[in-house]
Amino acid sequence: MTTNDETFMSRALELARQAEAHGEVPVGAVLVRGDEIVGEGFNRPIESHDPSAHAEIQALRAAGKHLENYRLTDTTLYVTLEPCPMCAGAIVHARVGRVVFAASDPRTGAAGSVFDLLPSDQRFNHRTECEGGVLAEESAELLRSFFRSRR
Repeated sequence: MTTNDETFMSRALELARQAEAHGEVPVGAVLVRGDEIVGEGFNRPIESHDPSAHAEIQALRAAGKHLENYRLTDTTLYVTLEPCPMCAGAIVHARVGRVVFAASDPRTGAAGSVFDLLPSDQRFNHRTECEGGVLAEESAELLRSFFRSRR
């Protein structure tokens, strides 16, 4: 973990709080190339009536438009919750180089918690480096608080 990892994850947490303010599950994502944010997003499936509008997908879409390329090589994706299988597939297809996530997802996590699509599935033609646990407790508490308020 680097200082940049915490800095960019802090931004992802800010975006997660925006999702929460919109009544969405509080997940945020930031895509970085070098030291520049090239795309970011937060969960919006409820608001947008789009089941694919996860934070990671929003960040990948924004970066693709910004960089005018669907291949997002040499990038790092910071996300506050371990990516699901759908997002893991998009990450692989976009050729993201590295994923850093905060909290693990014991229900649908695809970076080792439930599925192991990032990074070790050898059937893919692209491998994505993956690291979890950066600001994990802050992210986990944000999620716990959100779901507690819904019960």
